[in-house]
Amino acid sequence: MARKQRDLFESEEIPNDSNAIQPPTPPVPPSPPGDIDPNEAPLAQYAELAYLQYAISVVKGRALPDICDGQKPVQRRILYAMADMGLTPTAKPVKSARVVGDVLGKYHPHGEVAAYDALVRVAQDFTMRYPLIDGHGNFGSPDGDGAAAMRYTECRLTPIASLLMDEIDQGTVDFIPNYDGAFQEPSQLPARLPFALLNGASGIAVGLSTEIPSHNLKEVAAACVQLIQKPKTSLAEVLKLLPGPDFPGGGQIISSPEEIQQVYESGRGSLKIRACWKIEELARGQWQIAITELPHQTNARKVLEEIEELTNPKVKLGKKSLTQDQIQMKQLILAALDRVRDESGREARVRLIFEPKSKNQDPQAFINLLLAHTSLEGNISMNLVAVGRDGRPRQKTLLEMLQEWIEFRLATVRRRAEHRLAQVLDRIHILEGRSLVLLNIDKVIKIIRQSDEPKSALIQAFKLSDRQAEDILEIRLRQLARLEAIKIEQEMKALQTEQTQLKRLLDKPAALRAQLVKEIEADAEKYGDARRTLIEQTQKAVITVTVLDEPVTVILSHKGWIRARPGHEIDLATVTFKEGDSLLAMQLCRSVDAVVLIGSNGRMYTVMASALPSGRGDGSPLTSLIELPLGTRVVGMIAGPSKQRLLLATSNGFGFTCDPADLLSRTKAGKQFVNVEDGYSVLAPQLFDPGSAQAIAAVSEKGKLLVFSINEMKHLAAGGKGVILMALDDNESMVAAVAVGMKPLLVSGIGRAGKRTEIRLTTNQLNEYAGHRSRKGKLLPSKLKPSALVAT
Repeated sequence: MARKQRDLFESEEIPNDSNAIQPPTPPVPPSPPGDIDPNEAPLAQYAELAYLQYAISVVKGRALPDICDGQKPVQRRILYAMADMGLTPTAKPVKSARVVGDVLGKYHPHGEVAAYDALVRVAQDFTMRYPLIDGHGNFGSPDGDGAAAMRYTECRLTPIASLLMDEIDQGTVDFIPNYDGAFQEPSQLPARLPFALLNGASGIAVGLSTEIPSHNLKEVAAACVQLIQKPKTSLAEVLKLLPGPDFPGGGQIISSPEEIQQVYESGRGSLKIRACWKIEELARGQWQIAITELPHQTNARKVLEEIEELTNPKVKLGKKSLTQDQIQMKQLILAALDRVRDESGREARVRLIFEPKSKNQDPQAFINLLLAHTSLEGNISMNLVAVGRDGRPRQKTLLEMLQEWIEFRLATVRRRAEHRLAQVLDRIHILEGRSLVLLNIDKVIKIIRQSDEPKSALIQAFKLSDRQAEDILEIRLRQLARLEAIKIEQEMKALQTEQTQLKRLLDKPAALRAQLVKEIEADAEKYGDARRTLIEQTQKAVITVTVLDEPVTVILSHKGWIRARPGHEIDLATVTFKEGDSLLAMQLCRSVDAVVLIGSNGRMYTVMASALPSGRGDGSPLTSLIELPLGTRVVGMIAGPSKQRLLLATSNGFGFTCDPADLLSRTKAGKQFVNVEDGYSVLAPQLFDPGSAQAIAAVSEKGKLLVFSINEMKHLAAGGKGVILMALDDNESMVAAVAVGMKPLLVSGIGRAGKRTEIRLTTNQLNEYAGHRSRKGKLLPSKLKPSALVAT
């Protein structure tokens, strides 16, 4: 027996490789389907290919913008249709319904609602940083009001839209057949500036999404010029010229330059944004906060609805009353805010007034309260996904977006120069033929009058080309005057000078780049404006509540009522409960500590001791503090920092050890920590001292006790199912498990005649029940139905 005791309480740690978690085998990706005959392919294979084709259509044909011109297909078709209809900035606007009808009939095979919604979005100055359509009528409002029907509104192109449309007939882009082959539409627009960055884009495709913010035209132009002149410019140098997004409604970006650079470097991330405000002094020392600019994608109506929800909260679904958080937040807001009103109008697009309860309040603390609990401060996501020059959608960095547009624009300028050079050479060729005619006018007239085939005769007599001969035959008599010869000579000189310049552009890449820089700078000077969004790093608004650090006793009842009594010297005789309720657990801690509640479903719920109701009442129900699922009960709690370890076990005989700090969670719904099988529950948690505990004792409902070395246990910091502590028979469960050292163990339960019985087992007696983990154990001496174990 002595040998057995030494083995149990003094043995070294036993490795347990059989329970080690093995890494999962990665799945083999399916091979892509090849060409499939729809009439012969299996349904699953055909559906896979059909869905793939649909996904590609959505990605490239609807949701994602092109990096070259920054437009989605529907936007590109609307702009081209309007340009084709002659709706220039100086033209008389026409009904939007007419434009939508032209777009649908010629280019866009989709519904009229989709086309009109796209037209409205491009015309909204609070959505687009640089609107491309000049809308007349009701095109919506920043507060979320929709646009009027397309039969009521009118539209035409804005001046800045010329940067997309002016060069479209100069051979700069390719044209493709429309959906039925009856018309031609441009595959891209010859954008003179990178509109993918100027106006941004937002869209969701199949497996892809994009969220590109808008930017300032002058800053983007400066960054492009820098990269054209110095292609190896780093991102940090570019961000000195283009520091961040510039939203249509202004606002403020409070992220640090390092955070902004990280987002642009990866092409994905989020930035912190907030509203702009000012403190307005009133009479008799009074003051108020005026919100003058809202964050992007936030409107005044949304902010007012949030204030209403905070000050007049509604009972949540499934709850009978307001939660403790709702009550506390209502009291906090009403204690600081007296009233709020919306004074937005023609004079000020955004003007929200917040009046404090007292003029003695700290204005900064007051605005921090509003920022922390409303949309006046938040985050905006960025996901720089676009269809590149290679036709493939991909996430890109800022440098990649700028460089790809520069490559596109260089190719566009080259194509424009080649197209113009061909026109110049053709015109020079014609003028050379006319010059020859003017020198030999009498002979030309004679040939035309006497020849049966004057065209062939002219070609033979003067060595003309077919093109020149055709032009001479179509020339008017008045163009044969002496003054016309002077005009031809002047035009020839101008064309030859232009020819030299065009050839220089095409032959010298440096000249082509210089021309591109010149055009960008001219466009930036003409259409650029000042930055609207302020970029200034600051800390995110956080409301800190000062809690007095004092000793408290947390009391939890079986029926789920919890409270915190001040002090540690609590007489249990003075603690009362509701009728039929009793004490489940009591913990001594500090008011600044976290209290962890262990649910029977294996979830861990965390509440702060300072948030618990105090006094001598019954406390508050747990359901007002945490989201406890129906049918789940709390089996125990721990509170405060502890150097002890925790034993967690389930009624089906599994368990593991962990540290109390591992159980902390951040949400009211808690976090799943113990994996519990259906029909079983977590047992009461047991704290123990790892320095003195030497064994684990487990007891089943049938009165079997098993004691095994603590070295056979598994420590899981992230939780899980654990290892088998005790083997159980069918329809049998484990009722308790504790860690024991050199002190006796008290087993309590129901004995003969239903009497409450306790058995005290010394260290020597425990060795009689010693074994290895996952054994069935040995029956206790008396007919006892155990309910609890206590290490005394």
